[in-house]
Amino acid sequence: MFDAIYTRQSVDKMDSISIESQLEYCKYETRGNPYKSYSDKGYSGKNTNRPAFEEMLEDIKQGKISRVIVYKLDRISRSILDFANMMEVFSEHNVEFVSSTERFDTSTPIGRAMLNICIVFAQLERETIQKRVADAYYSRSKRGFYMGGRIPYGFKKTKTEIDGISTSMYVPVPEEAEQIKMMYLMYANEANSLGDIITYFNNNGIKHLRGGKWSAGRISDMLRNPIYVMADADIYDFFKSQGADVINPVSDYTGYNACYLYRGTVSKTRKQLDLTDKEIVLAPHQGIVSSKDWIKCRMRCLNNRQSAKTCKATTSWLVGKVKCGKCGYGLTIAKANTKWHRYFVCATALSTKKANCKGTGGTIYADVLEEYMLNAIRNKLSEFRTLSKKKEKEVTPKINQNKIRMSEIEKEVNDLLSKVVGANAVLMQYINERVENLDVARKKLQEENISLTCNQDKQSFNTISSHVQEWDNISFEDKQSVVNALIKIIKIADGKIEILWNI
Repeated sequence: MFDAIYTRQSVDKMDSISIESQLEYCKYETRGNPYKSYSDKGYSGKNTNRPAFEEMLEDIKQGKISRVIVYKLDRISRSILDFANMMEVFSEHNVEFVSSTERFDTSTPIGRAMLNICIVFAQLERETIQKRVADAYYSRSKRGFYMGGRIPYGFKKTKTEIDGISTSMYVPVPEEAEQIKMMYLMYANEANSLGDIITYFNNNGIKHLRGGKWSAGRISDMLRNPIYVMADADIYDFFKSQGADVINPVSDYTGYNACYLYRGTVSKTRKQLDLTDKEIVLAPHQGIVSSKDWIKCRMRCLNNRQSAKTCKATTSWLVGKVKCGKCGYGLTIAKANTKWHRYFVCATALSTKKANCKGTGGTIYADVLEEYMLNAIRNKLSEFRTLSKKKEKEVTPKINQNKIRMSEIEKEVNDLLSKVVGANAVLMQYINERVENLDVARKKLQEENISLTCNQDKQSFNTISSHVQEWDNISFEDKQSVVNALIKIIKIADGKIEILWNI
């Protein structure tokens, strides 16, 4: 048998005694007896999930160790429960415990009591340090200090000072910032889906920070992140209405700064979905997206997520297209207590016991039919995949840009007309000419959008194909849009499936 010297150092600090120093100090307690050292560097004392410590316990259980020697009690544990369990193992295998700087005789009741008292204070010290660190973190976060983490797409990091203290802040990367604006602009338009944004970004070679293709989940997270918003009074009211703890006063919400979102000290949820008790702090960097577009996009993302969550559990993206081949009525989703969970059933046969229709003639499991139809869609698209490999410029962003310009023209016209009352002859002439020119420009933009909208039909297969390729990543509504675009009716009877296509 031999003595065990256990040493631990959580982090390298000036005031932290090193592994080597602990070992040299503990050697005096061996009094020339053979020993084996067990060292854990970079591990906290809050639990016993440490490789060297676990190795030492295994040697104790095998009867190899007679004494465990540590420099100080908190080197081996700072948890009352862990220490109590550890002492039970020591006692079971007749192992003595020695603290070099704290003299304990574990063979006496007083010695064991003193040992337990010390471990209580060790745990108190650990929890006090944790609270101090947490308080310092939240204090700095509420002042807008950079708190680390991955740099979001659209920004780079630069040095700055807040209240005379050095920190970091984000600075927009011009090219990426334009892509962020386009992303929000597209999704703020109800006509566009997440799939449309994915198509635009992937087809134009725009990569995210990891260099891969975009997904619906990644874009959705970005569309909910207040790191991009130009925070004004509307944003302040929005966060207040969502139950968030808004740190800065409304007077600071000038429409320039973006926001940091923190979990806070009260919130029980980590995700961005629920803002209740989250902390909102104005960031030192400039926002990229208008408050109007940001709020609209965030609400659309949340609504889509909730809708998709409900739909995926209870229905299918084929509902509304699947008909009974016998009576012609639609098939509805029913729940099954099997591994398949969902199946289609004739609504007529289900609703009336005396119905003329007896059903489709077999069980139609939703998962099986969905897989079958997805393969059928892929095969159908392969027949029409005649587009050139050359990338075509997306028209949706251009349409959005034209709409923005038309809105600007409308505002300018209204401003000019408001000045008509009391205007002299010269001013009236200018107003008339300017309004006429603006009206011509507006009509040209309208005509261009009509033309672009018509051209979008030529690109429909490209868009649908992109949705199908990203099938596992697109939203429930995008899957429905693919089905609506391609399929008129799916008739099922006696194991046979008839698909009536729109193409």
